[in-house]
Amino acid sequence: MATLSPPRIVFHLAAILVTAVFMLSALQQAQAQIYSTPAEAALLMDAETGTVLFSKNPDTRIPPASLAKIMTMEVVFDQLKRGKLKLDDRFFVSENAWRNGGASSGGSTMFAKLNSEIRLEDLIRGVVIQSANDGSIIIAEGLAGSEQAFANLMNQRARQIGLDASNFTNSTGLPDPEQYVTIRDLAKLARYIIREYPNYYRYYREKDFEWNNIRQRNRNPLLASNIGADGMKTGYTEESGYGIVGTAKREGRRLVAVLSGMTSKSQRAEEARKILDWGFRAFEKITLFEEGEILGQASVYGGEKPGVDVVGEGPVSIYLPIGYRDKMKARIVYTGPLMPPVAKGSQIASLKVWIDDELSQETKLYAAEDVNKGGLQRQAVDALKELLFGWL
Repeated sequence: MATLSPPRIVFHLAAILVTAVFMLSALQQAQAQIYSTPAEAALLMDAETGTVLFSKNPDTRIPPASLAKIMTMEVVFDQLKRGKLKLDDRFFVSENAWRNGGASSGGSTMFAKLNSEIRLEDLIRGVVIQSANDGSIIIAEGLAGSEQAFANLMNQRARQIGLDASNFTNSTGLPDPEQYVTIRDLAKLARYIIREYPNYYRYYREKDFEWNNIRQRNRNPLLASNIGADGMKTGYTEESGYGIVGTAKREGRRLVAVLSGMTSKSQRAEEARKILDWGFRAFEKITLFEEGEILGQASVYGGEKPGVDVVGEGPVSIYLPIGYRDKMKARIVYTGPLMPPVAKGSQIASLKVWIDDELSQETKLYAAEDVNKGGLQRQAVDALKELLFGWL
């Protein structure tokens, strides 16, 4: 185990670790000293580094309500980016979409006309700005033939981008006992969309939308606040309470806030504004390692070298509560020993950072060099080590 000790920051960098299980306390006691919220679940994340600045019940399953539509849009944005869709493509309004998502359903709607055709860009704006259920169903049926088939696409994409704790059964977020998300997954999803689809994320900051001569305002209350907010989405059902995924950018720094389980629209607006404003004021950015700086080594079994140096993708930074530098610990984590050959630039490990025993950030680490298979003597030495001591 190698130990690095920058000023007042202690790192425990494990050279070898095989699928370890860590004790991660909920940080509720420690974080209560920093911030508190009446939301049943909450998470604040720095969008650049992925640092979790605050969390409360981040991995509890909750009904997504209309926040599920963020995943619906990710599927659409992905297909637009890959050229499988165009903004001018037209989608047919079925009776199912009109009846179960239109005005007669009593939910959010863009008032799409039965048997009409609507441009995809208008549908996107209806879903993003007005939270239109009919727009979501129209898109789902147009892309996959049915909502059930589209939900399969949503789940496939969710797994591909690292959302492992959520399950989608429809495009709208309407109640279903088999449909659930976590606020950690919602924060990851928001961060992914912001990073991967800048050309389409812009829809989330539009303040109103007109369709069929009806002008409707964006339901995101943060857009009217003076905190740099520019997205993303609100949601409500009786079971989930009032929820929001909100993002704001100030002086080049972006935060993502997710809150769920609030009791009113006014509480949702106030709590979202407060946590974002606090996040911009209460943290300092710490560069842990410069670009290209070696963080440590991962062991290689039977390689020409016993280990491979690991580096981050660019500088490795984290945001810390002001005055909390001495409460941070970090560890290189990977499943190993690695088997040669190990290619330079391959992702082989991650750097996990804890603040007061709460996992705050996980950063991918990459091989800094090639390590090929060693000779018979090297392999024999490693085999003897494994026999006598194991790799833990």
